[in-house]
Amino acid sequence: MKCLKLLNMKIAASIIFTLLAFSLLPACNKALDKPPIGAVDESKLANKKGVEGLLIGAYSLLDGIGIGDRDQFGTGGGWGRSGTNWIFGTICGSEAYTGSVQGDQPWITALETFIGNPQNGYMNEKWSLVYAGIQRANEALRVMKKATDISNEDMLRIEAESRFLRGFYHFEAVKMWNKVPFVDESVTYNSGNYFLPNDTLIWKAIENDFQFALQHLPAVMNAPGRANKYAAEAYLVKAYMFQGYKDAAKFAAAIPLLNDLINNGVTASGTRYQLLKQYHDNFNPSTKNSSESVFAAQASVNDGANGTNGSLGEVLNFTWINDPGRCCGFFQPSQYLVNHFKTDPVTGLPDLDNFNNVPVKNDEGILSSDPFIPYAGTLDPRLDWTVGRRGIPYLDWGPHPGKDWIRDQTNGGPYSPMKHIYSKSQQEQFTDKSFWSTAATAININLLRFADILLWAAEAETETGNLDKAREYVNMIRARAANPDGWVRSSAGPFVPYAANYKLELYPAGSFTDKAFAHKVIRFERMLELGMEGHRFFDLVRWGIADVEINAYLAKEKTYRTYLNTAQFRKGVHEYFPIPQLQIDLSAGPDGIPKLKQNSGY
Repeated sequence: MKCLKLLNMKIAASIIFTLLAFSLLPACNKALDKPPIGAVDESKLANKKGVEGLLIGAYSLLDGIGIGDRDQFGTGGGWGRSGTNWIFGTICGSEAYTGSVQGDQPWITALETFIGNPQNGYMNEKWSLVYAGIQRANEALRVMKKATDISNEDMLRIEAESRFLRGFYHFEAVKMWNKVPFVDESVTYNSGNYFLPNDTLIWKAIENDFQFALQHLPAVMNAPGRANKYAAEAYLVKAYMFQGYKDAAKFAAAIPLLNDLINNGVTASGTRYQLLKQYHDNFNPSTKNSSESVFAAQASVNDGANGTNGSLGEVLNFTWINDPGRCCGFFQPSQYLVNHFKTDPVTGLPDLDNFNNVPVKNDEGILSSDPFIPYAGTLDPRLDWTVGRRGIPYLDWGPHPGKDWIRDQTNGGPYSPMKHIYSKSQQEQFTDKSFWSTAATAININLLRFADILLWAAEAETETGNLDKAREYVNMIRARAANPDGWVRSSAGPFVPYAANYKLELYPAGSFTDKAFAHKVIRFERMLELGMEGHRFFDLVRWGIADVEINAYLAKEKTYRTYLNTAQFRKGVHEYFPIPQLQIDLSAGPDGIPKLKQNSGY
């Protein structure tokens, strides 16, 4: 109930901040140089209840919803703000197509094909979201100092939570745009100092916020949606991992933190971190906030919010017309992603070099009423918890029917996304009864789970020369996937055959022969384990291989999707997205000169 209380405060927090947050962004225009109508007076919030409400307001934007149900920039519904990063991290990272029909949500297709337009409305959505989150965290810090009824212990905890969230939102901005302004609590409307440049990297400031949170947050919190000390430690590690390939010392700094997380880390409710026994439980609303959940954006339904708290950033990404979801056929897994899940019939290991030569058989162009026999080769069982494909059970909805659930196979391919889908038996319990479709769900957004930490540990150990330890961590991930108890069966019941020819084995001793091979394995494993979760594009950029991998992907995918024919990833340009032109225009101070500078190549 404490978690539900945290979620329900999101509505009130959104009312407080609808105008206030925008009025205090670093990129404010002259038209906003007056007190916002309807903003709440800070002095009325300068008490424990008010400050806790402000803090909840900062948490409430983790899912990307809360600064207006409909966006102001012509993209439709604010989908670019989604906390899952399904557009930027997954579609731009070669794991999925835009989907739907050609011409629907063209801004997404423009991003997918690397048409870097600073006018793209999705850029402004994301920018507005992260800086609204930053401002909300700063507002809690400012108002807290005026309160007289907050104990020193709570004061320190609130500051640590606020700084964690401020670090988190700044991290999101750096992933997207590289050099961005760092905004602390001293930046306010009244100070007139909100016209800030983006002329430097802000990693140190982000690290400082996470370090402060690590030092001052307790291990156990009063609600599972809150960040604890181990969530802060994990995000400090993530900051190191994103810098490591340009500064090798960051990997060495990450290892003791990773060891602490793996050996001692607990969730906000005090449960030891460990992998769940069944892979799909990470995406099941009845098992959320589990031992594998390091930090998650909380979702709830049927709580009086008319679906607003129900992971609305995913609404487009359900099956076409039919349940589950009834909307709208976007975010379709790529053939490239599916091909990664093939395994060697003898070793049970992936073919790291030739996986994409021969595609997994699919039903594109085949009517749902016509017969189809699914791929008979050996597969990693995680495929069928990640991708919906013809003839394989789609949770408990029965076998995926293929074409009848796909809006346009020629445009988006034959596959459906799966990790944000609820089970048929959960409809109305974990979907909002008052929402216009069944796509407002109580499925949390897994911002960071323990599997990610184990794979970072493998990566850091590889970089520092401990290949056997790296293999051990990779095998921990694979061992869970190799357990037949978690494989998809052709129908319900313990003695029913498995839905496909699953075969997955661990990497044998001595197989990590050198650093290059270990990296190839780890990077491949991240796609198998974390596919469709919004990480891939950002991983490719931090590894420095985005141009190689994405252009290889495009070369093959153009033979399936003709709209990709002109797509090309330009090294030195497309690693980061264009700064929104609107924000550049708004960043002009009294001198009329914009303080924000556009990224190179746009």
